[in-house]
Amino acid sequence: MTLSRNEEKILRSIVVASENNPKKPEFPPDNPKFPATPTYKIEVPGFYNVWLKDEGLNPTGTHKDRMAWEMVVTYRDFLLAKQRGKINGPLPQLSLITSGSAAIAIQTMLKKYRLPNLKALVDVDIDHLMLKAMQKLGCEIYETDLGKKPFGWREILALTRNPEGFDITSNEALDPTTRFYDWMSYEIINGSPDYCFIPFGTGNLFENVLNINKKEVSSNNHDPRFRGNVKILRNCNFLGATSNNPRTKADKLYSPHLPFVHYDGQWMRLYRYAGFCGHDSNVYLLKENYLDKAMSIAEAQGVNCEPSGIAGLALMLQLKNKLPKNKKMLIVNTGKTKLPS
Repeated sequence: MTLSRNEEKILRSIVVASENNPKKPEFPPDNPKFPATPTYKIEVPGFYNVWLKDEGLNPTGTHKDRMAWEMVVTYRDFLLAKQRGKINGPLPQLSLITSGSAAIAIQTMLKKYRLPNLKALVDVDIDHLMLKAMQKLGCEIYETDLGKKPFGWREILALTRNPEGFDITSNEALDPTTRFYDWMSYEIINGSPDYCFIPFGTGNLFENVLNINKKEVSSNNHDPRFRGNVKILRNCNFLGATSNNPRTKADKLYSPHLPFVHYDGQWMRLYRYAGFCGHDSNVYLLKENYLDKAMSIAEAQGVNCEPSGIAGLALMLQLKNKLPKNKKMLIVNTGKTKLPS
């Protein structure tokens, strides 16, 4: 089946320069560069070598822009399949459980490439401003009580009235733990930190970074994007920051149900035992009072963030008395969504 003229235009507009050539990066699509966002030194009382990976400078303000680009690339795959006669009919819509940031990033990207609108499943208590921003961008909104139980992909598609579409909350075929943030993961580990602090919400980013690190420290056949120090990275401690408090200020990190996360105690223990990371690598629960301290330090240095995005710094402050003060610390700031004006 041939593509329509409009579909041909869309296909031509989606340019993937390369899968892993650092000289031909694919993100951000308007101005591809590697690294796509900067890493720079920040001042943190009591520490001497702290760096910030700043995803707050992405187009909509968070690391979710990277996942959004991968959704556009997925539509490119659909269009190529349609061009080859493998599928027919209109392009499918995507469904997603979201608290807002991912939906805004994805819908912004879909709209830019004139692709079908995102179907967003949100909690009945979602932030009003976030909801309005999603609607303004063109998201199709469906509300439910997300705290009631975990939802499988069939239920998500049913609740978003999308029987012919795909749920991207859970879809393993999209390789969320190796593909969504692979370029970002290389940008992180290329700094060869001794400690790396990462917000842990869905778990996709944390898992992506650990999987890329595992690949590079256990192989002599390095990816072209890799510039890290294997000896340091074998001992790098990757610390995920999360919360089990329903009223936490880091609201993007709390979910009553995370049915699609691969991470568990055994997964992490095996990575430590096999020497893919340092012995303190794990996911840690945040104490709420450290979030305020982290926000004050970050905002004083002009960092675009929210409590969820700067949770890694909060965790570092929380563990301050247990951490060596002169080791290289890398804080991953996942940013703060810039609401459309």
